[in-house]
Amino acid sequence: MNKMFNQSMEPFKELVDIQTKMLEELTRHQMDCTKAFIEATVHQTKEWQNCKTPADLLELQKAYAKELEDTLRSANQQNLKALEDARDAIQKLTQGAFDKYSS
Repeated sequence: MNKMFNQSMEPFKELVDIQTKMLEELTRHQMDCTKAFIEATVHQTKEWQNCKTPADLLELQKAYAKELEDTLRSANQQNLKALEDARDAIQKLTQGAFDKYSS
């Protein structure tokens, strides 16, 4: 009976592993995104000193906004991929469990 219980719990253990890996990946992406934002802000702050005209400041702001946009876009793509990979793994796990217990 104990063996049967462990076998029946195996899909749940795998599900927890899939979710844990997904959350770790999402957390890593969030940390990378935050780091990129901080670095961009520090860089922009240093570059302010080199601005001689309002046009220079405007160009600096445009570059800063573009960098943040690119960072967000990249983070979004990475997060979506992590979620899709987790969804695919869960679907595969679910189908395998149904197939195993239906036969």
